[in-house]
Amino acid sequence: MKKTYKIEVDCANCANLMEEATRKTEGVASATVNFMTQKMIVEFEDGQDSKSVMKDVLKACKKVEPDCEIEL
Repeated sequence: MKKTYKIEVDCANCANLMEEATRKTEGVASATVNFMTQKMIVEFEDGQDSKSVMKDVLKACKKVEPDCEIEL
């Protein structure tokens, strides 16, 4: 299952780092963060609860940029 989220990210480098952190999160099959559109597309592994996984994704992204916000 793929879902798109609005994300606040300040620079292209941070977007790349957040994308990498999201891909490493358990339950995520793939992820793309687009700095220009301020959107994150996440594909979840089969059987994963997207809300639970996205909480972990938000924690991972906040390690990259503490003021990061993702509209869940």
